[in-house]
Amino acid sequence: MWQKSVCVALVALATGYVFLLDPDLPDSVLEYISASFLYQLPGDLVSPESSMAAAWDSLIIQPAKQWSRVAVGVNACVDVILSGVKLLQALGLDSGAGRDHSVLHSVTDLKEAFAHFMGKGAAAERFFSEGESFQHIAQVASEYPGAQLYVGGNAALIGQKIAMHPDLKVLLCGPIGPKLHELLDENIIVPPESMQELDEFHLILEYQAGEEWGQLRAPNANRFIFSHDLSNGAMNMLEVFVSSLEEFQPDLVVLSGLHMIEGQNKEVRQKRLLEAVAAISDIPTDVPVHLELASMTDPDLMSEIIHQQVFPLVDSIGLNEQELLFLTQAAAGPHASLSSWDGIPDVGAVSDILFWILKEHGRTPEKASDLTRIHFHTLAYHILATVDSYWGNQAAAVAAGARVAGTQACATETIDTSRVFLKAPREFATFRIGQSTVIALNPSEPVSEWHRDGISFHYTPVLVCRDPLRTVGLGDAISAEGLLYSEFSSQ
Repeated sequence: MWQKSVCVALVALATGYVFLLDPDLPDSVLEYISASFLYQLPGDLVSPESSMAAAWDSLIIQPAKQWSRVAVGVNACVDVILSGVKLLQALGLDSGAGRDHSVLHSVTDLKEAFAHFMGKGAAAERFFSEGESFQHIAQVASEYPGAQLYVGGNAALIGQKIAMHPDLKVLLCGPIGPKLHELLDENIIVPPESMQELDEFHLILEYQAGEEWGQLRAPNANRFIFSHDLSNGAMNMLEVFVSSLEEFQPDLVVLSGLHMIEGQNKEVRQKRLLEAVAAISDIPTDVPVHLELASMTDPDLMSEIIHQQVFPLVDSIGLNEQELLFLTQAAAGPHASLSSWDGIPDVGAVSDILFWILKEHGRTPEKASDLTRIHFHTLAYHILATVDSYWGNQAAAVAAGARVAGTQACATETIDTSRVFLKAPREFATFRIGQSTVIALNPSEPVSEWHRDGISFHYTPVLVCRDPLRTVGLGDAISAEGLLYSEFSSQ
Protein backbone atom coordinates (compact mmCIF):
# COMPACT_ATOMS: atom_id res chain seq x y z
CA MET A 1 0.00 0.00 0.00
CA TRP A 2 2.84 2.38 0.94
CA GLN A 3 4.55 1.63 -2.40
CA LYS A 4 1.46 2.76 -4.27
CA SER A 5 1.24 5.94 -2.19
CA VAL A 6 4.91 6.75 -2.85
CA CYS A 7 4.46 6.20 -6.59
CA VAL A 8 1.38 8.43 -6.71
CA ALA A 9 3.28 11.13 -4.80
CA LEU A 10 6.14 10.91 -7.31
CA VAL A 11 3.68 11.34 -10.16
CA ALA A 12 2.30 14.47 -8.50
CA LEU A 13 5.80 15.89 -7.93
CA ALA A 14 6.89 15.17 -11.50
CA THR A 15 3.76 16.74 -12.97
CA GLY A 16 4.12 19.76 -10.68
CA TYR A 17 7.78 20.23 -11.68
CA VAL A 18 6.88 20.21 -15.39
CA PHE A 19 4.11 22.74 -14.70
CA LEU A 20 6.62 25.06 -12.95
CA LEU A 21 8.92 24.91 -15.98
CA ASP A 22 6.06 25.85 -18.31
CA PRO A 23 2.80 26.96 -16.64
CA ASP A 24 1.12 27.46 -20.01
CA LEU A 25 1.13 23.78 -20.92
CA PRO A 26 -2.44 22.57 -21.67
CA ASP A 27 -4.12 20.20 -19.22
CA SER A 28 -4.14 17.42 -21.84
CA VAL A 29 -0.33 17.37 -21.94
CA LEU A 30 -0.07 17.23 -18.16
CA GLU A 31 -2.64 14.39 -18.09
CA TYR A 32 -0.61 12.54 -20.73
CA ILE A 33 2.57 12.87 -18.64
CA SER A 34 0.79 11.49 -15.58
CA ALA A 35 -0.78 8.62 -17.50
CA SER A 36 2.51 7.71 -19.15
CA PHE A 37 4.25 7.59 -15.78
CA LEU A 38 1.52 5.49 -14.19
CA TYR A 39 1.60 3.07 -17.11
CA GLN A 40 5.19 2.23 -16.14
CA LEU A 41 4.27 1.39 -12.55
CA PRO A 42 4.80 -2.24 -11.49
CA GLY A 43 1.80 -4.41 -12.41
CA ASP A 44 1.26 -5.55 -8.84
CA LEU A 45 0.33 -1.99 -7.87
CA VAL A 46 -2.78 -2.17 -10.06
CA SER A 47 -5.56 -4.19 -8.42
CA PRO A 48 -6.56 -7.44 -10.14
CA GLU A 49 -10.17 -6.19 -10.16
CA SER A 50 -9.14 -3.07 -12.12
CA SER A 51 -7.08 -5.14 -14.54
CA MET A 52 -9.97 -7.53 -15.14
CA ALA A 53 -12.55 -4.79 -15.66
CA ALA A 54 -10.31 -3.04 -18.19
CA ALA A 55 -9.53 -6.31 -20.00
CA TRP A 56 -13.23 -7.18 -20.24
CA ASP A 57 -14.00 -3.79 -21.77
CA SER A 58 -11.53 -4.46 -24.57
CA LEU A 59 -12.63 -8.08 -25.03
CA ILE A 60 -16.38 -7.49 -25.19
CA ILE A 61 -17.09 -6.73 -28.83
CA GLN A 62 -20.33 -7.12 -30.75
CA PRO A 63 -20.62 -10.21 -32.98
CA ALA A 64 -20.45 -9.68 -36.72
CA LYS A 65 -24.01 -11.00 -37.06
CA GLN A 66 -26.38 -9.74 -34.36
CA TRP A 67 -29.91 -10.75 -33.38
CA SER A 68 -32.72 -8.44 -34.45
CA ARG A 69 -35.90 -10.18 -33.19
CA VAL A 70 -35.95 -12.28 -30.02
CA ALA A 71 -38.99 -14.22 -28.76
CA VAL A 72 -39.04 -15.14 -25.06
CA GLY A 73 -41.45 -17.39 -23.12
CA VAL A 74 -43.13 -18.77 -21.14
CA ASN A 75 -42.92 -18.15 -17.37
CA ALA A 76 -43.71 -14.67 -16.06
CA CYS A 77 -44.91 -13.26 -12.75
CA VAL A 78 -44.54 -10.41 -10.26
CA ASP A 79 -41.72 -10.87 -7.77
CA VAL A 80 -42.25 -9.64 -4.22
CA ILE A 81 -38.75 -9.20 -2.84
CA LEU A 82 -37.93 -8.78 0.84
CA SER A 83 -35.76 -10.07 3.67
CA GLY A 84 -36.45 -13.74 4.29
CA VAL A 85 -35.58 -13.53 7.97
CA LYS A 86 -37.86 -10.52 8.51
CA LEU A 87 -40.80 -12.15 6.73
CA LEU A 88 -40.50 -15.34 8.77
CA GLN A 89 -40.28 -13.27 11.94
CA ALA A 90 -43.39 -11.32 10.85
CA LEU A 91 -45.15 -14.68 10.43
CA GLY A 92 -44.24 -15.50 14.04
CA LEU A 93 -41.67 -18.17 13.13
CA ASP A 94 -38.48 -18.76 15.13
CA SER A 95 -35.27 -20.15 13.69
CA GLY A 96 -34.56 -23.84 14.01
CA ALA A 97 -33.03 -26.83 12.29
CA GLY A 98 -32.99 -26.69 8.51
CA ARG A 99 -34.52 -29.41 6.38
CA ASP A 100 -35.14 -29.50 2.64
CA HIS A 101 -38.65 -30.13 1.31
CA SER A 102 -39.25 -30.80 -2.38
CA VAL A 103 -42.73 -29.26 -2.01
CA LEU A 104 -43.81 -26.90 0.77
CA HIS A 105 -47.12 -27.86 2.41
CA SER A 106 -47.08 -25.49 5.43
CA VAL A 107 -45.33 -22.52 7.01
CA THR A 108 -43.27 -25.03 9.03
CA ASP A 109 -41.99 -26.57 5.77
CA LEU A 110 -41.20 -23.04 4.56
CA LYS A 111 -39.23 -22.23 7.70
CA GLU A 112 -37.22 -25.45 7.56
CA ALA A 113 -36.45 -25.19 3.83
CA PHE A 114 -35.40 -21.56 4.10
CA ALA A 115 -33.12 -22.39 7.03
CA HIS A 116 -31.62 -25.31 5.09
CA PHE A 117 -30.61 -23.21 2.09
CA MET A 118 -29.67 -20.08 4.04
CA GLY A 119 -27.21 -22.20 5.99
CA LYS A 120 -25.63 -23.35 2.73
CA GLY A 121 -25.82 -19.94 1.05
CA ALA A 122 -27.47 -21.67 -1.91
CA ALA A 123 -30.30 -20.54 -4.16
CA ALA A 124 -33.47 -22.66 -4.37
CA GLU A 125 -37.03 -22.52 -5.66
CA ARG A 126 -39.99 -24.46 -4.30
CA PHE A 127 -43.74 -24.84 -4.91
CA PHE A 128 -46.13 -24.05 -2.03
CA SER A 129 -49.03 -26.49 -2.37
CA GLU A 130 -51.68 -24.92 -0.11
CA GLY A 131 -53.33 -21.95 -1.82
CA GLU A 132 -55.02 -20.30 1.17
CA SER A 133 -51.88 -20.35 3.32
CA PHE A 134 -49.85 -18.98 0.42
CA GLN A 135 -52.27 -16.08 -0.10
CA HIS A 136 -51.90 -15.17 3.59
CA ILE A 137 -48.10 -15.27 3.37
CA ALA A 138 -48.15 -13.28 0.11
CA GLN A 139 -50.32 -10.58 1.69
CA VAL A 140 -47.99 -10.26 4.70
CA ALA A 141 -45.00 -10.11 2.34
CA SER A 142 -46.42 -7.52 -0.08
CA GLU A 143 -47.50 -5.23 2.79
CA TYR A 144 -44.23 -5.53 4.71
CA PRO A 145 -42.34 -2.20 4.89
CA GLY A 146 -39.56 -2.18 2.32
CA ALA A 147 -40.98 -5.00 0.20
CA GLN A 148 -40.41 -4.35 -3.51
CA LEU A 149 -42.39 -5.48 -6.56
CA TYR A 150 -40.50 -6.32 -9.73
CA VAL A 151 -40.83 -8.16 -13.02
CA GLY A 152 -40.37 -11.87 -12.26
CA GLY A 153 -40.11 -15.24 -13.97
CA ASN A 154 -37.12 -16.32 -16.04
CA ALA A 155 -38.75 -15.48 -19.38
CA ALA A 156 -39.94 -12.03 -18.32
CA LEU A 157 -36.58 -11.22 -16.71
CA ILE A 158 -34.66 -12.31 -19.81
CA GLY A 159 -37.06 -10.38 -22.04
CA GLN A 160 -36.72 -7.30 -19.85
CA LYS A 161 -32.90 -7.51 -20.03
CA ILE A 162 -32.84 -7.98 -23.80
CA ALA A 163 -35.31 -5.12 -24.29
CA MET A 164 -32.73 -2.74 -22.80
CA HIS A 165 -30.94 -2.96 -26.16
CA PRO A 166 -32.90 -0.48 -28.29
CA ASP A 167 -32.14 -2.08 -31.66
CA LEU A 168 -33.85 -5.34 -30.72
CA LYS A 169 -37.53 -6.23 -31.00
CA VAL A 170 -38.65 -8.50 -28.15
CA LEU A 171 -41.78 -10.66 -27.96
CA LEU A 172 -42.70 -11.88 -24.46
CA CYS A 173 -45.33 -14.54 -23.92
CA GLY A 174 -46.45 -15.78 -20.50
CA PRO A 175 -49.26 -15.32 -17.96
CA ILE A 176 -49.12 -11.52 -17.85
CA GLY A 177 -51.50 -9.75 -15.48
CA PRO A 178 -52.08 -5.98 -15.14
CA LYS A 179 -49.32 -5.30 -12.60
CA LEU A 180 -46.71 -7.20 -14.58
CA HIS A 181 -47.75 -5.48 -17.82
CA GLU A 182 -47.28 -2.15 -16.06
CA LEU A 183 -43.77 -3.14 -14.95
CA LEU A 184 -42.57 -4.37 -18.36
CA ASP A 185 -40.32 -2.32 -20.63
CA GLU A 186 -42.40 -0.39 -23.17
CA ASN A 187 -40.41 -1.95 -26.03
CA ILE A 188 -41.68 -5.45 -25.19
CA ILE A 189 -44.45 -6.81 -27.42
CA VAL A 190 -47.07 -8.89 -25.55
CA PRO A 191 -49.53 -10.99 -27.59
CA PRO A 192 -53.15 -10.23 -26.55
CA GLU A 193 -53.74 -13.95 -25.90
CA SER A 194 -50.99 -13.78 -23.27
CA MET A 195 -52.85 -11.31 -21.04
CA GLN A 196 -54.84 -12.49 -18.01
CA GLU A 197 -56.95 -10.77 -15.34
CA LEU A 198 -54.84 -11.67 -12.30
CA ASP A 199 -51.07 -11.65 -11.73
CA GLU A 200 -49.06 -14.59 -10.49
CA PHE A 201 -46.94 -13.62 -7.47
CA HIS A 202 -43.62 -15.19 -6.45
CA LEU A 203 -42.04 -14.46 -3.07
CA ILE A 204 -38.28 -13.88 -3.11
CA LEU A 205 -36.75 -14.20 0.34
CA GLU A 206 -33.29 -12.66 0.27
CA TYR A 207 -30.47 -12.91 2.81
CA GLN A 208 -27.10 -11.18 2.95
CA ALA A 209 -23.61 -12.61 3.43
CA GLY A 210 -23.00 -13.06 7.14
CA GLU A 211 -26.66 -12.48 8.05
CA GLU A 212 -27.69 -14.37 11.17
CA TRP A 213 -30.95 -16.01 12.22
CA GLY A 214 -30.69 -17.81 15.51
CA GLN A 215 -27.77 -20.19 15.15
CA LEU A 216 -27.68 -19.80 11.37
CA ARG A 217 -25.15 -17.64 9.56
CA ALA A 218 -25.34 -17.26 5.76
CA PRO A 219 -21.93 -17.85 4.09
CA ASN A 220 -22.90 -15.58 1.19
CA ALA A 221 -25.84 -13.60 -0.17
CA ASN A 222 -28.55 -15.51 -2.03
CA ARG A 223 -32.31 -16.03 -2.19
CA PHE A 224 -35.07 -18.58 -1.62
CA ILE A 225 -38.07 -18.45 -3.99
CA PHE A 226 -41.51 -19.99 -3.50
CA SER A 227 -44.96 -19.62 -5.03
CA HIS A 228 -48.39 -21.13 -5.53
CA ASP A 229 -48.28 -20.47 -9.26
CA LEU A 230 -50.90 -22.39 -11.23
CA SER A 231 -50.60 -20.69 -14.64
CA ASN A 232 -46.84 -21.05 -14.89
CA GLY A 233 -47.07 -24.43 -13.15
CA ALA A 234 -49.04 -25.80 -16.09
CA MET A 235 -47.05 -23.83 -18.72
CA ASN A 236 -50.43 -22.57 -19.94
CA MET A 237 -48.92 -20.15 -22.43
CA LEU A 238 -46.60 -22.54 -24.29
CA GLU A 239 -48.90 -23.16 -27.25
CA VAL A 240 -49.80 -19.45 -27.43
CA PHE A 241 -46.07 -18.69 -27.48
CA VAL A 242 -45.23 -21.08 -30.29
CA SER A 243 -48.24 -20.03 -32.38
CA SER A 244 -47.17 -16.37 -32.09
CA LEU A 245 -43.74 -17.08 -33.59
CA GLU A 246 -44.99 -17.39 -37.16
CA GLU A 247 -46.17 -13.77 -37.22
CA PHE A 248 -43.25 -12.39 -35.17
CA GLN A 249 -40.53 -14.21 -37.17
CA PRO A 250 -37.76 -14.25 -34.51
CA ASP A 251 -34.13 -15.07 -35.22
CA LEU A 252 -33.65 -16.32 -31.62
CA VAL A 253 -36.08 -18.09 -29.26
CA VAL A 254 -35.49 -18.22 -25.51
CA LEU A 255 -37.56 -20.77 -23.59
CA SER A 256 -37.91 -21.24 -19.85
CA GLY A 257 -40.47 -22.54 -17.38
CA LEU A 258 -40.14 -26.32 -17.74
CA HIS A 259 -39.18 -26.51 -14.07
CA MET A 260 -42.57 -25.04 -13.12
CA ILE A 261 -44.46 -28.23 -14.04
CA GLU A 262 -42.72 -30.03 -11.16
CA GLY A 263 -45.72 -29.20 -8.96
CA GLN A 264 -48.04 -31.30 -11.17
CA ASN A 265 -48.78 -34.96 -10.47
CA LYS A 266 -46.74 -37.45 -12.49
CA GLU A 267 -49.38 -38.21 -15.13
CA VAL A 268 -50.20 -34.54 -15.82
CA ARG A 269 -46.52 -33.66 -15.85
CA GLN A 270 -45.59 -36.36 -18.36
CA LYS A 271 -48.47 -35.38 -20.62
CA ARG A 272 -47.49 -31.70 -20.47
CA LEU A 273 -43.85 -32.45 -21.15
CA LEU A 274 -44.75 -34.44 -24.27
CA GLU A 275 -46.95 -31.55 -25.40
CA ALA A 276 -44.02 -29.20 -24.80
CA VAL A 277 -41.79 -31.39 -26.94
CA ALA A 278 -44.39 -31.28 -29.74
CA ALA A 279 -44.68 -27.49 -29.45
CA ILE A 280 -40.90 -26.93 -29.50
CA SER A 281 -40.67 -29.22 -32.54
CA ASP A 282 -42.86 -26.72 -34.42
CA ILE A 283 -40.22 -23.98 -34.12
CA PRO A 284 -38.35 -23.66 -37.47
CA THR A 285 -35.08 -25.57 -37.35
CA ASP A 286 -33.03 -22.61 -38.57
CA VAL A 287 -34.05 -20.54 -35.52
CA PRO A 288 -31.82 -21.33 -32.50
CA VAL A 289 -33.58 -22.13 -29.22
CA HIS A 290 -32.00 -21.40 -25.84
CA LEU A 291 -33.41 -23.29 -22.83
CA GLU A 292 -32.95 -21.64 -19.43
CA LEU A 293 -33.05 -24.23 -16.66
CA ALA A 294 -33.97 -23.47 -13.05
CA SER A 295 -34.07 -25.17 -9.67
CA MET A 296 -35.69 -28.62 -9.59
CA THR A 297 -35.92 -31.38 -6.99
CA ASP A 298 -37.54 -34.28 -8.88
CA PRO A 299 -34.86 -36.38 -10.61
CA ASP A 300 -37.49 -38.07 -12.79
CA LEU A 301 -38.52 -34.74 -14.29
CA MET A 302 -34.91 -33.79 -14.99
CA SER A 303 -34.28 -37.19 -16.54
CA GLU A 304 -37.37 -36.79 -18.72
CA ILE A 305 -36.23 -33.34 -19.88
CA ILE A 306 -32.84 -34.80 -20.80
CA HIS A 307 -34.04 -38.00 -22.45
CA GLN A 308 -37.53 -37.24 -23.81
CA GLN A 309 -36.21 -35.18 -26.70
CA VAL A 310 -36.06 -31.76 -25.00
CA PHE A 311 -32.27 -31.44 -24.97
CA PRO A 312 -31.89 -32.56 -28.60
CA LEU A 313 -34.46 -29.93 -29.68
CA VAL A 314 -32.65 -26.91 -28.20
CA ASP A 315 -29.39 -25.36 -29.37
CA SER A 316 -28.26 -23.80 -26.10
CA ILE A 317 -28.74 -24.29 -22.35
CA GLY A 318 -28.16 -21.94 -19.41
CA LEU A 319 -27.80 -23.26 -15.85
CA ASN A 320 -26.07 -22.73 -12.50
CA GLU A 321 -24.07 -25.01 -10.20
CA GLN A 322 -27.10 -26.46 -8.36
CA GLU A 323 -28.85 -27.32 -11.62
CA LEU A 324 -25.69 -28.80 -13.15
CA LEU A 325 -25.10 -31.09 -10.17
CA PHE A 326 -28.75 -32.15 -10.07
CA LEU A 327 -28.63 -32.86 -13.82
CA THR A 328 -25.62 -35.18 -13.56
CA GLN A 329 -27.14 -36.92 -10.51
CA ALA A 330 -30.44 -37.50 -12.33
CA ALA A 331 -28.74 -38.87 -15.44
CA ALA A 332 -25.90 -40.77 -13.70
CA GLY A 333 -23.24 -38.55 -15.26
CA PRO A 334 -19.73 -37.67 -14.06
CA HIS A 335 -19.35 -36.77 -10.36
CA ALA A 336 -22.94 -37.90 -9.70
CA SER A 337 -21.85 -39.18 -6.30
CA LEU A 338 -21.29 -35.62 -5.06
CA SER A 339 -24.05 -34.66 -2.64
CA SER A 340 -23.20 -30.96 -2.93
CA TRP A 341 -20.41 -28.65 -4.04
CA ASP A 342 -17.88 -28.04 -1.29
CA GLY A 343 -17.55 -24.27 -1.54
CA ILE A 344 -16.71 -22.97 -5.01
CA PRO A 345 -17.55 -25.66 -7.59
CA ASP A 346 -14.37 -27.31 -8.85
CA VAL A 347 -13.65 -26.07 -12.39
CA GLY A 348 -12.32 -29.44 -13.55
CA ALA A 349 -15.39 -31.31 -12.28
CA VAL A 350 -17.72 -28.76 -13.90
CA SER A 351 -15.84 -29.15 -17.20
CA ASP A 352 -16.17 -32.94 -16.99
CA ILE A 353 -19.96 -32.64 -16.67
CA LEU A 354 -20.31 -30.03 -19.44
CA PHE A 355 -18.17 -32.17 -21.75
CA TRP A 356 -20.28 -35.23 -20.94
CA ILE A 357 -23.56 -33.40 -21.64
CA LEU A 358 -22.41 -32.22 -25.06
CA LYS A 359 -20.94 -35.62 -25.94
CA GLU A 360 -23.91 -37.68 -24.73
CA HIS A 361 -26.77 -35.32 -25.60
CA GLY A 362 -25.29 -32.71 -27.93
CA ARG A 363 -24.59 -32.66 -31.64
CA THR A 364 -21.97 -35.14 -32.82
CA PRO A 365 -21.36 -36.86 -36.17
CA GLU A 366 -23.40 -39.79 -34.78
CA LYS A 367 -26.26 -37.76 -33.25
CA ALA A 368 -28.84 -35.46 -34.85
CA SER A 369 -29.19 -33.33 -31.68
CA ASP A 370 -29.29 -29.54 -32.03
CA LEU A 371 -27.56 -28.94 -28.67
CA THR A 372 -24.21 -27.20 -29.24
CA ARG A 373 -23.83 -24.67 -26.40
CA ILE A 374 -23.99 -24.59 -22.58
CA HIS A 375 -23.59 -21.42 -20.51
CA PHE A 376 -22.67 -22.37 -16.95
CA HIS A 377 -22.64 -19.69 -14.26
CA THR A 378 -21.78 -19.77 -10.59
CA LEU A 379 -20.97 -16.99 -8.14
CA ALA A 380 -17.19 -17.08 -8.68
CA TYR A 381 -16.82 -17.86 -12.41
CA HIS A 382 -18.56 -18.69 -15.69
CA ILE A 383 -17.86 -21.25 -18.43
CA LEU A 384 -19.19 -21.37 -21.99
CA ALA A 385 -18.84 -24.82 -23.55
CA THR A 386 -19.58 -25.06 -27.28
CA VAL A 387 -19.36 -27.64 -30.03
CA ASP A 388 -16.80 -26.29 -32.48
CA SER A 389 -17.91 -24.31 -35.56
CA TYR A 390 -21.48 -23.57 -34.37
CA TRP A 391 -20.93 -20.50 -32.16
CA GLY A 392 -18.66 -17.48 -32.48
CA ASN A 393 -17.59 -14.52 -30.30
CA GLN A 394 -17.73 -16.68 -27.17
CA ALA A 395 -14.82 -14.99 -25.39
CA ALA A 396 -16.81 -11.75 -25.56
CA ALA A 397 -20.01 -13.57 -24.60
CA VAL A 398 -18.64 -15.17 -21.43
CA ALA A 399 -16.95 -11.90 -20.42
CA ALA A 400 -20.19 -9.97 -21.01
CA GLY A 401 -22.11 -12.40 -18.82
CA ALA A 402 -19.57 -12.08 -16.02
CA ARG A 403 -19.48 -8.29 -16.28
CA VAL A 404 -23.26 -7.95 -16.00
CA ALA A 405 -23.20 -10.18 -12.89
CA GLY A 406 -21.01 -7.58 -11.17
CA THR A 407 -22.86 -4.51 -12.36
CA GLN A 408 -26.39 -5.79 -11.73
CA ALA A 409 -25.63 -7.16 -8.27
CA CYS A 410 -24.10 -3.82 -7.23
CA ALA A 411 -26.68 -1.77 -9.21
CA THR A 412 -23.99 0.15 -11.10
CA GLU A 413 -23.69 1.06 -14.78
CA THR A 414 -20.07 -0.09 -14.94
CA ILE A 415 -17.87 -2.23 -12.69
CA ASP A 416 -17.04 -0.31 -9.52
CA THR A 417 -13.75 -1.98 -8.55
CA SER A 418 -14.03 -0.70 -4.96
CA ARG A 419 -17.24 -2.72 -4.49
CA VAL A 420 -16.23 -6.06 -6.03
CA PHE A 421 -13.69 -8.78 -5.33
CA LEU A 422 -12.24 -11.90 -6.91
CA LYS A 423 -13.54 -15.15 -5.43
CA ALA A 424 -12.38 -17.47 -8.22
CA PRO A 425 -9.50 -19.91 -7.64
CA ARG A 426 -6.06 -18.52 -8.46
CA GLU A 427 -5.36 -21.67 -10.47
CA PHE A 428 -7.40 -24.68 -11.54
CA ALA A 429 -7.26 -27.95 -13.46
CA THR A 430 -9.25 -27.91 -16.71
CA PHE A 431 -10.57 -31.47 -16.16
CA ARG A 432 -10.65 -34.10 -13.43
CA ILE A 433 -11.28 -37.00 -15.79
CA GLY A 434 -8.70 -37.63 -18.51
CA GLN A 435 -5.85 -35.39 -19.65
CA SER A 436 -5.84 -31.97 -18.02
CA THR A 437 -3.79 -28.80 -17.78
CA VAL A 438 -3.46 -26.32 -14.93
CA ILE A 439 -4.36 -22.70 -15.69
CA ALA A 440 -3.27 -19.80 -13.50
CA LEU A 441 -5.44 -16.71 -13.19
CA ASN A 442 -4.14 -13.69 -15.08
CA PRO A 443 -6.38 -10.66 -14.40
CA SER A 444 -5.07 -8.81 -17.45
CA GLU A 445 -6.11 -11.77 -19.64
CA PRO A 446 -9.22 -12.93 -17.76
CA VAL A 447 -10.74 -15.26 -20.40
CA SER A 448 -9.05 -18.67 -20.54
CA GLU A 449 -9.72 -21.18 -23.31
CA TRP A 450 -9.19 -24.93 -23.62
CA HIS A 451 -10.36 -27.67 -25.97
CA ARG A 452 -11.20 -31.36 -25.97
CA ASP A 453 -12.45 -33.57 -28.79
CA GLY A 454 -14.26 -30.90 -30.81
CA ILE A 455 -15.58 -28.93 -27.83
CA SER A 456 -14.24 -25.53 -26.75
CA PHE A 457 -14.38 -24.05 -23.24
CA HIS A 458 -14.24 -20.33 -22.47
CA TYR A 459 -13.77 -19.43 -18.79
CA THR A 460 -13.69 -16.16 -16.90
CA PRO A 461 -13.81 -15.25 -13.21
CA VAL A 462 -16.58 -13.02 -11.86
CA LEU A 463 -16.01 -9.79 -9.96
CA VAL A 464 -18.35 -10.56 -7.05
CA CYS A 465 -20.26 -7.66 -5.50
CA ARG A 466 -19.31 -7.22 -1.82
CA ASP A 467 -22.71 -5.89 -0.77
CA PRO A 468 -25.24 -6.96 -3.41
CA LEU A 469 -28.40 -4.93 -3.57
CA ARG A 470 -30.42 -7.57 -5.43
CA THR A 471 -29.54 -11.19 -6.20
CA VAL A 472 -32.75 -12.32 -7.93
CA GLY A 473 -32.58 -12.49 -11.72
CA LEU A 474 -28.79 -12.53 -11.92
CA GLY A 475 -28.72 -15.87 -13.74
CA ASP A 476 -31.30 -14.64 -16.26
CA ALA A 477 -29.32 -11.42 -16.87
CA ILE A 478 -26.13 -13.45 -17.31
CA SER A 479 -27.71 -15.80 -19.86
CA ALA A 480 -29.38 -12.91 -21.72
CA GLU A 481 -26.14 -10.93 -21.98
CA GLY A 482 -24.17 -14.00 -23.05
CA LEU A 483 -26.69 -14.70 -25.81
CA LEU A 484 -26.66 -11.09 -27.04
CA TYR A 485 -22.91 -11.29 -27.63
CA SER A 486 -23.03 -14.76 -29.21
CA GLU A 487 -23.00 -15.45 -32.93
CA PHE A 488 -24.81 -18.54 -34.18
CA SER A 489 -24.01 -20.52 -37.29
CA SER A 490 -26.74 -22.89 -38.47
CA GLN A 491 -24.27 -24.72 -40.73
